[in-house]
Amino acid sequence: ASTASRLSRVPLVTTSHGSDLRLLRQKPAARPLARYVFQRSARVTCVSSWLAAQAAPLCRTAPVVAPMPVATSLFGPTSDRDANRIVFVGRLSAQKGIETAIRALASMKRSIVLDVIGDGPDRAASMELAAQLGVADRILWRGHVKHGELPQLLSRASALIAPFIDEGLGLVAAEAQLCETPPVGFASGGLLDVIENDVTGALVAPGNVAALALAVERIVEDSALRERLGQAGRVAALARFSPESVAERYAGIYRDAVSDDAK
Repeated sequence: ASTASRLSRVPLVTTSHGSDLRLLRQKPAARPLARYVFQRSARVTCVSSWLAAQAAPLCRTAPVVAPMPVATSLFGPTSDRDANRIVFVGRLSAQKGIETAIRALASMKRSIVLDVIGDGPDRAASMELAAQLGVADRILWRGHVKHGELPQLLSRASALIAPFIDEGLGLVAAEAQLCETPPVGFASGGLLDVIENDVTGALVAPGNVAALALAVERIVEDSALRERLGQAGRVAALARFSPESVAERYAGIYRDAVSDDAK
């Protein structure tokens, strides 16, 4: 694409979603190629501020933060909410923090049920850990679900537990917000762009399992707090992640790229 852009004199806009930059940390030999493409792009966009900071050393100009859209017509609140149910959505891996979520569940005083949606390499180890900690009977391992089924599962829960580390954006947190289900996660990566602590959800120090558990329990036990965070989260998610808002943002980026190229 970089070569085609140069030969055709059509500006190139390159977007990073997160896994690409994570791979560059694992394979440093690929960084020169990434730098080559980024520096020949009229604009580089990243889906979160955290990603933009990671990409900046490779770019000619500062990356632009522009998130991905959420299907706002699909995700919404429901009156069928289970006060003692929380949900985890993501790949069952260390980066997503599935074992952290299980340890947090085990430390909670209430008998809260955890829906685990997703699959991955840490499934067997996570199930074994749940048994060791005595919470196996409080976890429902749902595996992969169709995207159309996710809104119902999110909207039924009292909170989304999202102990992600260095997540590119954390779009599932925005999906939970649209369902008025407050997300609780680590103050890490792109979640810092999605969740405003004690306004649209809760953020705790990365790796602090006790604080994560307490934040979840606080939301589960306090219906007024849950309602306040849920309503504010939905308003914020609609404003930032609706397809219309994202399309307008990208249209402006493309116009700027074409305008600069014409100068």
